[in-house]
Amino acid sequence: MRNMSAAEYLAWERSQPAKHEYHLGEVFAMAAGSPRHNLLSGAMIAELRAAVRGKGCHVLTSDQRISAEQGQRYVHADSVVVCGPMDTEPGTNDVLTNPCILVEVVSQSTEPYDRGKKWAAYQRLASLTDYVLVSQTSARVEHYRREADGSWRYRVLEAGDTLTLANGATISIDAVYEGAFELAGD
Repeated sequence: MRNMSAAEYLAWERSQPAKHEYHLGEVFAMAAGSPRHNLLSGAMIAELRAAVRGKGCHVLTSDQRISAEQGQRYVHADSVVVCGPMDTEPGTNDVLTNPCILVEVVSQSTEPYDRGKKWAAYQRLASLTDYVLVSQTSARVEHYRREADGSWRYRVLEAGDTLTLANGATISIDAVYEGAFELAGD
């Protein structure tokens, strides 16, 4: 795609039927997910919603645009949690600046990006407490949790394990993967 300013991208993307991400003037189309990807994404949204109920949090879908770096990088995660008031980029009402939990369902085509440039951008979000990578090839979840000193603790969870988020919410890995391997994956 052609290069455009951040303002041009935001105006243009709001009218597009498909999602796009923006990095330093370049625009990238986001591919549609496989049935397994979609099930895992939906399962994470459902489990997150149940887990944060009563904690003053909102769980949002991949349609939520995130400002990972104002004017430089705009992204979409598969699941987004914001706790407390939703802060948006100045001049917008739909560009989230304060996510606390971000989830990516990893595919072969997105894995290098999700672990590389996207993760590097996410780490700069002061509000972010948890980054969760969900595998499509096995019941495996990777969890990065921000510690009090700002460092990130890494943990791998598998079948039978429970994901514990920074806010104390818990999610069963088995519940996330229920029925996932009956569907076509990446």
